[in-house]
Amino acid sequence: MLPEDHAARGPVLRVAETILERAGYRRIETPVFEHTELFARGVGASTDIVQKEMYTFDDGGGRSLTLRPEGTASICRAYVDHGMHKLPQPVKVWYHGPFFRYERAQAGRYRQFWQIGAEAIGSDAPALDAEVIVLLASILDELEVGGLRLRIGSLGSPETRAAYREELQGHLRRHEGQLSDDVRARIDLNPLRAFDSDHPGTREVMATAPLLLDRLSAEDAEHFAEVRALLDAVELPYEVDPTLVRGLDYYARTVFEFTSDALGAQSGVGGGGRYDGLIAQLGGQETPACGWAAGVERMLLAAGDRPAAAPIVDLYLAVDGGEAARLRAFRIGAEARRAGLAAQVELAGRSLKGQLKQASRLSARYVAIVDDTGQVRLKDMDAAEQLEISDVDVVAQVLRGRGLS
Repeated sequence: MLPEDHAARGPVLRVAETILERAGYRRIETPVFEHTELFARGVGASTDIVQKEMYTFDDGGGRSLTLRPEGTASICRAYVDHGMHKLPQPVKVWYHGPFFRYERAQAGRYRQFWQIGAEAIGSDAPALDAEVIVLLASILDELEVGGLRLRIGSLGSPETRAAYREELQGHLRRHEGQLSDDVRARIDLNPLRAFDSDHPGTREVMATAPLLLDRLSAEDAEHFAEVRALLDAVELPYEVDPTLVRGLDYYARTVFEFTSDALGAQSGVGGGGRYDGLIAQLGGQETPACGWAAGVERMLLAAGDRPAAAPIVDLYLAVDGGEAARLRAFRIGAEARRAGLAAQVELAGRSLKGQLKQASRLSARYVAIVDDTGQVRLKDMDAAEQLEISDVDVVAQVLRGRGLS
């Protein structure tokens, strides 16, 4: 990540931190690599991520480790390992960092990519589902991500899903000859992924497939209705999509995805859902939970050009003399930073004219020209005024000019 890239990403992180922490979410960091078994169990052995996309290696001690392809499994592992079930529930956390998947690199899709995510663990209330959706919507709105659409659905309980899975498998087998090779190979492992296929024959088969949303139990249907009512209450537009399938096995009940028309084929910006069975699957107690992740690169692409604010430079220290002048400039620069000012010292050996040009390029408010006379010429670049003062008065004068003293 080059400096100019970081300047564009900074506002994304600041917006997410502000919105999430105001809602009670605290920052969490998990390791960049974990035991491979965590993702095989948590993400699902039948998923593309586990089957095709993970970077897995031997650590030299016979242990299989994997660069994290997603964040939820790691956070659930931390919840179990650190006894977070003893804390007041729900435990609400957020994260930001790099993730890794082996796939064809293209705009908005990289093998090392950055995500912001939020997880709320310990409550099955529909209000928690609605809260995480609204928080992600608020972040995307604040970042001016364009062409947004929110799709929501429900995968029901594991029992409902298991019965539906058998029904869907029967439908796929009856039309097996029309399916893509990939979908045909997954009829037993993960039939719901057929809804994501862009293969013409498969899409024709899925047009007449039974829908899980029509098979929800009364309890699951009520839960989904309450989530929608809460989204309606805050006037957040959405589309109910009965074919919405997330690419991870741990989801149950609410699932959702934000897409942007500005991204073309790779339209997904962020999404998530409820995963009530994952923590028990990883060795913890039965614990309801929900959350989401959003791609930083995707958000930036969909937000379009957002000019990054130039770094503030309160004081630029120019040198117009020999070694003694350079030492004094270096000392004044250090004092300025200790006082809370953004200060840069000439380090490239430029002429005085070149140094003044560099100060102008940096939009420095003040330039202190340190020479061999023992005094400093302090230039106020906004007011086009110059003052001759001693070394010890430079920082105080800039602070006064900045209204900081």
